[in-house]
Amino acid sequence: MLLSIKSWLFETPSKDCMASYAKSGDNRHLEQLVALYSNDLYHYLVTQSNTHLAYDVSQQTWLKVMEKRHLYQAQTTPKAWLFKLARNTLIDEYRKQQRFVELDENTHLPAQQNEQSSHISDISYQAFDSALKQLSFVQREAITLQQEGFSLTDIALITQSNHESVKTRLRYAKQNLKRLLGANNEQA
Repeated sequence: MLLSIKSWLFETPSKDCMASYAKSGDNRHLEQLVALYSNDLYHYLVTQSNTHLAYDVSQQTWLKVMEKRHLYQAQTTPKAWLFKLARNTLIDEYRKQQRFVELDENTHLPAQQNEQSSHISDISYQAFDSALKQLSFVQREAITLQQEGFSLTDIALITQSNHESVKTRLRYAKQNLKRLLGANNEQA
């Protein structure tokens, strides 16, 4: 009895606050979304752009969440849907700035055989960040989304790509990161 009164008095957070927000438009659910995903969203955007643009696109994304909440479908994970909105917003910004170039899915940096690249153990954050920024947009995006915990299926949904393209991008990204980080280790 006490448990049912407690649950009646104190609302427990929804497991899918995006679905609750889409249905009700209640700002409490939007606040939950922001609390849950804003840091991850900003981190993703800053790896794809710069701090200023990431902040702007992050804000635009939250505005789009408010505008397009009715388009959310509960079978999609809220985080994947949010990242898809953010990605599309970022690409729109790049197009406005005329900085976006059509991306070749098979773009990769030439592989170099390097014995030390397979023995990377002590890599600084700056070295990794520098190597990450040297990857093509689609490779950087795929590896960043994977590091955010998204499955291949989610990454395909977010990037509007097929499953095999995502796997290829991840493979090239990992190869290029190994090569770039190996080169950084040699210079150190």
